[in-house]
Amino acid sequence: MKGLLWSLIGACLVVAVIGYKPVVIVHGLFDSSWEFGELLRFINESHPGTNVSVIDLFDRSASLMPLWKQVEGFKEAIYPIMQNAADGVHFICYSQGGLICRGILSTLPDHNVHSFISLSSPQAGQYGDTDYLKYIFPEFMKSNLFHFCYTAVGQRISICNYWKDPHHTDMYINGSDYLALLNSERQNPNSTVWKKNFLRIKKLVLIGGPDDGVITPWQSSQFGFYDKNETVVEMKEQDLYLRDLFGLKTLDARGDMFLCSVAGVEHVKWHSNDTVFNSCIVKWLV
Repeated sequence: MKGLLWSLIGACLVVAVIGYKPVVIVHGLFDSSWEFGELLRFINESHPGTNVSVIDLFDRSASLMPLWKQVEGFKEAIYPIMQNAADGVHFICYSQGGLICRGILSTLPDHNVHSFISLSSPQAGQYGDTDYLKYIFPEFMKSNLFHFCYTAVGQRISICNYWKDPHHTDMYINGSDYLALLNSERQNPNSTVWKKNFLRIKKLVLIGGPDDGVITPWQSSQFGFYDKNETVVEMKEQDLYLRDLFGLKTLDARGDMFLCSVAGVEHVKWHSNDTVFNSCIVKWLV
């Protein structure tokens, strides 16, 4: 009995000494917080005692609300967690949530996010005839959605905030009130400040894979995207990287950007796949 007691005390001391940073999880389109049970289990088993917060906001159909509105709501919920974490926090942001987290990181000047883990998120935009698109916009295909998305009404729906039609780039730049601003693809008076804020992160981890089936192209999860011929141009050949519009090139030069690609993972399985967690996530949660 005494041996067991000392073992428990020792385990507690190890956790105290290691001091795992709190983890904040932000869900994606049509998700809710309860769907992240496996990810919680992975974290608790690998890093016992970690304070994990799965933010329960904008669930299900509410996830279609404009992203700037969601950014403000998530920011209000997450900021107290940051304030209570002297050594900083980690973000795990899934799918659409990865773009919400970028909005938070860009607009919050005193955030203390250490690792920003973007889990299969359309960071460079979305352009695909997926089941999600057919469900939300049954009357549209990828080739004609620009008619709706790049209007004031369209920008009230989250997916239009990051819809990026490579055949109508000018309309995207002028019509996107969210992604084009975050990427500084459109002139933005806040771009210098937002870049400085974003670069407060210590690590950027970009996770995705070729069998995702939703993020289109899948390389968008790692800032690659289509050119006008729908040929994928990888991140390091993208203008937003080459001109370092919001900090990607700086992070890369610092040695603080990491890409992790995993085949055989469907979009809805990223946060419950133990291979993804062990290969791409766990090492950054310290």
